[in-house]
Order: sequence, then structure tokens, then C-alpha cells
Amino acid sequence: MSLLPRDKDRVSVAEAVRHTRGTDAPAVLLDVRERHEWDAGHAPGAVHAPLPGLVTGAALPSAAQGRPLVVICRSGQRSRQAAALLAGRGARAVDVEGGMRAWAAAGHPVVDERGNSGSIA
Repeated sequence: MSLLPRDKDRVSVAEAVRHTRGTDAPAVLLDVRERHEWDAGHAPGAVHAPLPGLVTGAALPSAAQGRPLVVICRSGQRSRQAAALLAGRGARAVDVEGGMRAWAAAGHPVVDERGNSGSIA
């Protein structure tokens, strides 16, 4: 599987799935929404790092450190900001066009904090 495209700063949901799913996936799906949004529903296997923490200099969770990042939020605005911030810190980061709304609309799974079927808050 190829690494994230270097000529793009945004990817489609289909590209996000291709780069972040499976045991040999090269990238991490990084969800930058608030805790209540994450708890209501997120992509299985995603890593949570709320944008406000990243803005104030918080480190990435260990599962996301040193790996390409596919950043997602609810609609795509916060993820775009986070991807730019992380790229400024030297990470390879792209954001997902349409965010979790587009993810769910494409039929990809969404789980809550307990692993049950979730929703996009």
C-alpha cells in the first residue's frame, strides 16, 4: 500500500479508508473532535486527539506518533486546521473531505465509546 499522496492536503473518504484500514495500513486516522462527539460515534480504530489540545501544544497519542496522519472531524473544517498545524510540526498530515458526516454517509462503520453502533454528534 502506498503512503499518503504528497501532492495533496485533502483526501476523500475512500482514500482515507484505503490509507488507514488493515493491519499493514501506512497511516493513522486521527479524530480531532471534542470528547462528547468522539463518545457518540467515531470510526473504529481511529485515534482521538482533540483539536484544542493540539493547538495548545499537546503531544500526539503514542499510536499516532511518527506515522502519516489522516485527520478527521465532523465536517472537515477542524481537521483541515489540525492537518495544517501538524504539518507545520513536521508530520505528514492530510484531512478528510466532508469529515465523519461523509464517512457515515459512505456507509463506513461508526461506533460509540462502548464499541456499539454510534452516531455523528
